[in-house]
Amino acid sequence: MSPIDTPHAGDDNAPDDDVVSLLMRQHGDIRNLFDEVERSTGDERREAFRRLVRLLAVHETAEEEVVHPFARRSMPGGEDVVEDRLAEEHAAKKALAALDGMDTDDPGFMPQLLALRADVQAHARAEERYEFTHIRRSTDSARLAAMARGVKAAEAMAPTRPHPGVESAAANVALGPVAALMDRTKDAVRKAMGH
Repeated sequence: MSPIDTPHAGDDNAPDDDVVSLLMRQHGDIRNLFDEVERSTGDERREAFRRLVRLLAVHETAEEEVVHPFARRSMPGGEDVVEDRLAEEHAAKKALAALDGMDTDDPGFMPQLLALRADVQAHARAEERYEFTHIRRSTDSARLAAMARGVKAAEAMAPTRPHPGVESAAANVALGPVAALMDRTKDAVRKAMGH
């Protein structure tokens, strides 16, 4: 599938009531954005990287609010599985913060981006293997739907494709820092899930 044909988070092509499909699609969107950052240059690379930062922040926040609490409570050994994922997420956030402070044209940017990509992909595979598999096997449709609502609310905070007229410097400043975006995402997820 070419990047042009690949679904994006703004498309409603995953079932609204299947949280695992939504999260798997986001993992694909993240891979595609890493590809876009790698193959672009200049302003196009900067803009793609901004979208990647936003999607990673929102995606990880949604998992922290939706997936990890469920896994912690319902999986045998869930506490250890979640702690491992949180440690991976913490390391990725530190690497992302370091990259976020660099110019995308800096010679050190791409090696650090590629290292982050490898870590993010390993993290996604661990989530898919341990947490997502358990969710699919052990969750009733009502809980899946509630979890999906939380993820859909989160992904609305970080479209992976720019909307015409929105991706300007002023719009990027208006989005605020990543920490503020994560806080807004937590609020949106909790509201969507009725917490």
